[in-house]
Amino acid sequence: MALLKLQIRTFCYILVILLWISAPQLSHAVRRYPYFRDQEENPGRQPLQMQRPFNIAHRGSNGEIPEETAEAYMVSFLRLCSVYLSSLRNMTNSTHFLAIDWTCRPVLLDIKVDFTLAEIKTLRARQRFPFRDQSYNGKYQIITFEEFIKIALNAERIVGIYPEIKSPVFVNKHVKWPGGKTHEDIFVETLLKFNYTGKFFSEAWKKQPLFIQSFAPTSLFRASNLTDSPLILLLDDVTVNTQDTNQTYAEITSDEYLKFISKYVVGLGPWKDTIVPPNEKNYLATPTDLIKRAHAHNLQVHPYTYRNENKFLHFDFHQDPYQEYRYWIHNMSVDGMFTDFTGTLHLYQEWTSPLSGL
Repeated sequence: MALLKLQIRTFCYILVILLWISAPQLSHAVRRYPYFRDQEENPGRQPLQMQRPFNIAHRGSNGEIPEETAEAYMVSFLRLCSVYLSSLRNMTNSTHFLAIDWTCRPVLLDIKVDFTLAEIKTLRARQRFPFRDQSYNGKYQIITFEEFIKIALNAERIVGIYPEIKSPVFVNKHVKWPGGKTHEDIFVETLLKFNYTGKFFSEAWKKQPLFIQSFAPTSLFRASNLTDSPLILLLDDVTVNTQDTNQTYAEITSDEYLKFISKYVVGLGPWKDTIVPPNEKNYLATPTDLIKRAHAHNLQVHPYTYRNENKFLHFDFHQDPYQEYRYWIHNMSVDGMFTDFTGTLHLYQEWTSPLSGL
């Protein structure tokens, strides 16, 4: 055990050194990256890794760069670790999708439908948490869904996307499209425009990997009639009600419901504390059987959100994010993880299950 802790601590030092070396290169790299060009043929791109849990970049490398910006996604590429991009979809009043979650900002929720794209483009992103690096505040634009897609399609290796159908009840109430189309219709049409199609693990899917996520079950039902791409049902705290069906998330994780939903989705995206709830002293309590039951229904499990800072780590992990990854990968057998620090997860995976060429 002492040797294991020494190895983990050594890897933490390596991570700090790597980040320190690469920091001066970030601004140059993000300036030169051709984010939004049309996709170019590149048949020699490195394929997607599928031998270990998916390293899901939660809104880009947002532990370093303000989230949901082109620069945050590019930095996740530089870390050689981001398998998936997670992005949130909201709307302007001119029906453009945005890669942003307004509910996480100190602004009025209705900003996403009260302003045009041109007006939104005058804004600049800020770091969400005050205890993270603030030096990039006010520098980077908010991007659109199509811009987000083009970043992934032009990566030097195959990188999947993991967009969310965000707040569909609210959006469908306030935004009207011609012909009576819905949020889900326009969302899927945009993905099809860029040739995102194919069932999970199909050859088409491997070329342009995609997971569609939502907290709203009915939104996923609609999407399942529009695309064969894999869908993920996100899960909030078990006491919270869904925005569309008014069920608690405890109700929709029953065995009966998992059997039902498995006809439409390929996996679940639960808040990690609903799987292994902490006690009042911030130590992990007895794990639930959610992962075991999900796997019994052939469902993937991608918990959220893993963060390096001590305030997000339960005391069992002794202020060490590598120990947290070890627990969730080796003890809990998750299939993927949403993380703010993709570089940390990548280094852990390279240490414990290295893949040649990555």
